[in-house]
Amino acid sequence: MNDKNNIKEIDLTELIQKLQNNRKYILKAVGVGFIIGIIIAISLPKTYKVDITLSPESGQNGSSSNLAGMASMLGIGGIGGTSQDAVNSTMFPDLIKSTPFILEMYNVQVTPLKSKRAILLSEYIETQKKPWWSYVLGLPGKTIGGIISLFSSEKKIDENKDIDPFRLTGEQNSKINAIKEALSASEDKKSGMTIVSATFQDPEVAATVADSAVAKLQKYIIDYRTRKAQEDCNYLEKLCKERKEEYYKAQKAYANFMDANRNVVLQRTQAEGTRLQNDMSIAFQIYSQVETQLQVARAKVQEAKPVFAIVEPATVPLGPSSPNKKINHLRTNAFRIYK
Repeated sequence: MNDKNNIKEIDLTELIQKLQNNRKYILKAVGVGFIIGIIIAISLPKTYKVDITLSPESGQNGSSSNLAGMASMLGIGGIGGTSQDAVNSTMFPDLIKSTPFILEMYNVQVTPLKSKRAILLSEYIETQKKPWWSYVLGLPGKTIGGIISLFSSEKKIDENKDIDPFRLTGEQNSKINAIKEALSASEDKKSGMTIVSATFQDPEVAATVADSAVAKLQKYIIDYRTRKAQEDCNYLEKLCKERKEEYYKAQKAYANFMDANRNVVLQRTQAEGTRLQNDMSIAFQIYSQVETQLQVARAKVQEAKPVFAIVEPATVPLGPSSPNKKINHLRTNAFRIYK
């Protein structure tokens, strides 16, 4: 009963009457909002988005059992077992926005659609248009920076060559943030696909950067996953070379001794010959075993390489991705009215 008493009734007639009384204010607010929307729509630059869909697969999980079987037949244990990759597709979104990765994209060569000259991506970032309010809001900062530069005696740093990740300049940091905003990666948990996207104001640049980002991402993952196996392989190559030299040395010592004592029948001479022959046999067995391990390690490097199946490659977009079609239509009509 108390809840029913607290319920307030709404008089629709009174509400409609209030709206009619304030219709001029409402129409003015709607008109101002519409005009502001048109101004924003006209001021926003067009951007083009390129998506590349790839399916990262670990080359280790699918054939590790074959490698383990190969190692067991050769009498080697502990090779080819299952292991969990430290880098997987779930880390792509964070990896593609990391500063070391962006620095690799910093000097990628791009050729804008309306230009015949290839420039660096860091140089192209400076040519991208911004809304007019960005210049208005950034004017105080530029003014203060210009005043400070008049009294500063520091030498100008080459923004494209002298890049210290530990101590970035303001301009370098601004460009890096712009590239971070333009690049993105997402994972479809249902299909397991990874989508790498690049968004720029030029369609050619967007396609080039997206393709380069995927290539560098693949190289980074391959290098990371094969690093341990490659280190083991390099160590075994060095060890195999040392054991081979020891075997050749023991073989040469045995051959020289037998040539020098061919007609000698002393027991001491025969015992020394037997010892040298045993040393040569042991050296050969060790060298043969290390050589076998080296062959398995080389196969393990190949098995550890992940396979990236590109489902949807990069293509130059024919139309802008933003602003959307409605805003583009509104922008066109606004220009027609202006003309």
